Amino acid sequence: MNIKSNCSPLDLLIVNIALACIDGALACIAFSQFTRIHLRNQQTGWTRQKVLHLMVASCNLGYFIYFISTVIATCDRWPCWSHACGFVLMAFPKILFLAAFLLLLSFWVDLCHQANEEDDDEEEHSSQQPLLESSKNKPGSTNTDNFWSCCSFRGIHVGGRQKFVITVVVLIFFLMLSFAVIIWIGVGKNPICSSVAARVYVDFLASAILILGGALGCYGLLLFLKLRNVRSETASSEMRKVAGLAVVSVVCFTSSAAVALLTDVPLLYDWSMENKNEAKTLVLLVFYYFIGSSVPSAFVLWAMRELPTPVTITQAQSRAVTFFCYGADGTQNPRHWVAATTSNNQVSKASPI
Repeated sequence: MNIKSNCSPLDLLIVNIALACIDGALACIAFSQFTRIHLRNQQTGWTRQKVLHLMVASCNLGYFIYFISTVIATCDRWPCWSHACGFVLMAFPKILFLAAFLLLLSFWVDLCHQANEEDDDEEEHSSQQPLLESSKNKPGSTNTDNFWSCCSFRGIHVGGRQKFVITVVVLIFFLMLSFAVIIWIGVGKNPICSSVAARVYVDFLASAILILGGALGCYGLLLFLKLRNVRSETASSEMRKVAGLAVVSVVCFTSSAAVALLTDVPLLYDWSMENKNEAKTLVLLVFYYFIGSSVPSAFVLWAMRELPTPVTITQAQSRAVTFFCYGADGTQNPRHWVAATTSNNQVSKASPI
């Protein structure tokens, strides 16, 4: 096999392999962090921190598979790659990426509007609050019961805005499958143009990413202004995280959407649309995938790098405090400790990430 004639140019192969290595490393970091968080707090169910780690890990794993498959398919000239197969592997990680940041946006919207909602007392917004809540453990539950309560989907409670995000993501997924079928049909002798169908889908998703970046920037600014009124080290740290993530989202999402709307870089899986001899293509490829996806994912992982406090330790401390509160004021002090603990928890509940 003549690699020079069948495969992409060496510089394009190097860029694809480098992007695959970056996404593979991010996927490993996200999966390892997810495992550490789950082992540390198995009884809390599916929390915001766990779900975001899992979504970021799945997204980067999808991009890793896509770049490796691109290198192999280009050299081996897979018949279906330049049509439906390449399109699906290109589009699916982007949907996961969109889902992860839509969930983050929904959490930020909850925090910004929690004062105007009637059910704020029932919904908590800390990074340890279960996103998918199952029924509470009974006093006689065992470790096996805890495992099934974490993995089972019976009695799950999902927030209203999170339900909307899930619905939107599912609709986009089926829309992607519909476009994949159209692209596959367009391969035959018919008036359907596969490249035009792929172009329409890429433009649609780029517009969604652009709107998402603007929304994250707006709600990030609102959260930043709200956190300025809270005087604590935790609030100061969260302000930096929110401001950084909002700026990164606006810059990276705008750059990625501009590349997708103005160039054919997202469609490089289609050999007929490649501009392999242009150095500009390599720069735009890095802008679209590394700046548009890898950088925001890495920033989210950095912002959520702290492990949550184990639930069992907190329970043991509360029992110890109650045990030592005795005497004439014993009936009032436990309430005082509960109030103090609640006020401390409210500060951590303001965590947007």
